[in-house]
Amino acid sequence: MAHTIHVDVVSAEEAIYSGEAEFVVLPGEEGELGIYPKHTPLITRIKPGTVRVKPANGGEEELFFVAGGILEVQPNLVTVLADTAIRGHDLDEAKALEAQKRAKENLQDRTGKLEYAKAVSELAEAAAQIAAIRRLRQRR
Repeated sequence: MAHTIHVDVVSAEEAIYSGEAEFVVLPGEEGELGIYPKHTPLITRIKPGTVRVKPANGGEEELFFVAGGILEVQPNLVTVLADTAIRGHDLDEAKALEAQKRAKENLQDRTGKLEYAKAVSELAEAAAQIAAIRRLRQRR
């Protein structure tokens, strides 16, 4: 029997995914992380981007968009505590493009450091969501 790791992806609103997986790939703060069974314990922040989960049953890889959050890894458990998490098939490209446009406008209209930081964050989130949509589209 192949080794698996239990994966939970949750947001403040709901549990998005829970199941056994062969591996998980996600955007860590210092770069992309690949998590396999028996991984060394780890807690780190994650940045906006795509979480890829390869189910243990050999099914198709699951994609989720996360808008940042915290990752906790134990040898047999991965928990993604996302600020926002959206299933890949629920992503809306038109909304993401509109959010990106608004963030770019806000970046130009900023008046202080706080507004600038918020606009940069919104732009990064929108760009990551668009990248997740395009990755999902390529798989089809």
